[in-house]
Amino acid sequence: MGELKDLIKVIPDCTRMSTKQDDLLHHGKDKSSYHPVLTPDIVVFPITTEEVKGVVVFASEKGIPVTPFGLGTSVEGQVIPILGGISMDLSLMNKILEIRPNDFFVKVQPGVTRNQLNQALKPYNLFFPVDPALDATLGGMVATNASGTTAVRYGAMKDQILGLEVVLASGEVIRTGGAFLKSSAGYNLTGLFTGSEGTLGVITEIILKVYALPEFTATLTAGFESLEAASRAVAGMMQNGLAIGCVEIVDERTINAINQYKKMDLPEIPQLFIELVGKEYTVMNDLDVVKKELELQGCVHIEYASDKEQRERLWMARHEAAMAIMAINPGKRLMATDVCVPLSVLPSAIQRTREIMNEYGVAGAIMGHVGDGNFHAVFGVDPMNKDDLRKLQSINGAIVDYALSHEGTCSGEHGIGIGKIPFMHKQHEDLIAIFKSIKKMFDPNNIMNPGKII
Repeated sequence: MGELKDLIKVIPDCTRMSTKQDDLLHHGKDKSSYHPVLTPDIVVFPITTEEVKGVVVFASEKGIPVTPFGLGTSVEGQVIPILGGISMDLSLMNKILEIRPNDFFVKVQPGVTRNQLNQALKPYNLFFPVDPALDATLGGMVATNASGTTAVRYGAMKDQILGLEVVLASGEVIRTGGAFLKSSAGYNLTGLFTGSEGTLGVITEIILKVYALPEFTATLTAGFESLEAASRAVAGMMQNGLAIGCVEIVDERTINAINQYKKMDLPEIPQLFIELVGKEYTVMNDLDVVKKELELQGCVHIEYASDKEQRERLWMARHEAAMAIMAINPGKRLMATDVCVPLSVLPSAIQRTREIMNEYGVAGAIMGHVGDGNFHAVFGVDPMNKDDLRKLQSINGAIVDYALSHEGTCSGEHGIGIGKIPFMHKQHEDLIAIFKSIKKMFDPNNIMNPGKII
């Protein structure tokens, strides 16, 4: 790809382009998944929307695929450039452009990380709630429609995004949505780009909702004799309309891994990690209801976090559960299923998942954000062992089949990942035509349908 040297016309600072092997390898894989490493031909680090546009126009003219890259924290290979070409690393576009505390929104560039934003929001007594465990970039979180432990209360990324600036495959820059909480004035293009995994365009600016920090928080862990009993307790708590901020399920294998990895001594039985948030009187009242529901479902052990430090340690342990499982499987990568089912189906889906693993003789771990019906079976896998891969892919297929046959989905939050359509202009001509048609429809000079793209 000799023509890639011409990128210097677009990215004038040659230090923001790299063909070093270490950089290519870093951009050819994600943090933990078993997918094969496939390197780009070059990595570019734009710092403005104009530079992003320039790279995209250049790539479109040359027929070169472009793969957007944040920090590589996705788990289904979304950042892997399956056809080589350009890996566009957006981590240097990391400015918080505007904080509007009275309007409860912020404008950020895509390279801003979740923790970076929350540090900036602290002085305003605000926070951004979506927590996928790792400190991902917000652009990547939009592109994958990330969620996590707090989704049971606040929802996923799709519920937080007010507007986007996106560079299309043609190089055209469009804006969707805006600094308003609701609108019925046009097509929901914001929702189209959310979760599109970098296949429709490059996100260069994001408008996000933010929230007041909860007044009071209570955290507890609850142990059960079986995973199914724990999942039944979740369904019972959700039916009571409690002030639940997070509710996570972890099986005994996950707890064992956490204890080894974090040097903790949690009881090695299936457990729920529960957090209640809100006004203190509401939380304390709901704690009594939670305790009764847990006992009704056979809870055998309850432990309350006595202070903020203990609470943060418990949640850090849950957040690092996947890394803990990797640590007890040295030399292996992770495969994680990601089904999401209706809450009423959750206990039987978890039970069936364990049965499937037993049928194949595989000792996988189970954990998940069960307050919204989303859970994961997690396995250590040797990517070079084809028999191992086939067996685990068969397990994943059986778990997905069960979810689909019970009105569920194959992916609650991880996305589809590797194998997606690369970001290439030639393969997006129909999409570009659709956007042009939409723009024409909303031309203010069109007296039949004046308006704007939102």
